[in-house]
Amino acid sequence: MKHSMIDIAFISLTIGSYVLGLVIYKRWRHPFLVPILTATTSIIAVLILFDFSYDRYMVGTEWIDKLLGPAVVALAYPLYINRGLLKRYTFPLLISIITGVCVGVFSGLFFAQMIGTSQNVILSLLPKSVTTPVAMEITRVSGGMPSIVIVFVMVAGVGGVIFAPYLFKWFNIKNDMSKGLGLGAASHAIGTSKALEYGSQAAAISSVAMTISALVASILIPIVATWI
Repeated sequence: MKHSMIDIAFISLTIGSYVLGLVIYKRWRHPFLVPILTATTSIIAVLILFDFSYDRYMVGTEWIDKLLGPAVVALAYPLYINRGLLKRYTFPLLISIITGVCVGVFSGLFFAQMIGTSQNVILSLLPKSVTTPVAMEITRVSGGMPSIVIVFVMVAGVGGVIFAPYLFKWFNIKNDMSKGLGLGAASHAIGTSKALEYGSQAAAISSVAMTISALVASILIPIVATWI
């Protein structure tokens, strides 16, 4: 019974932190106040304060973690609504997404090797821009550490969502499709949730970019891993 109450407390903490973060973000709309960042920070602070381990927290919130799959599938709706648009720009989208995956993988490899990072960490870093379930499988196949890749995936997702508005402004990117493409290719599902703010077209393109990026990365990264 004691464990059940703790589990309920963890679930309430997770949902409550996100809802509060969403309210704050809607009020001020600052990139550094995106709900996933404020909620994650709040949860980490509570776990440290009350001396709970991450593993214990995940046991209590396991069912929330399992909702990730259906949430990703739900992104197919804006994809269906904008299917005509996707057919019209199939070739440019494919070229852009494949280029984005290659840049993400090889830039991570280059900088990691430049600072002398160990092989296991490098192999865990390569799938950073791929949605979590796929990134974990790629890491297992390539010989990395799935527990570490989750951190890199979160950093890529949250970092992309925070800095994307600034990059769009600095490079004068106003097209919603371009915004969605960049967010989906660089920041996977977290970026796609951000793309929803720019409209259904951006969300649809982001969903496509996220999906194709995962497919391309699952082929490219194991090959690159054999060279390291």
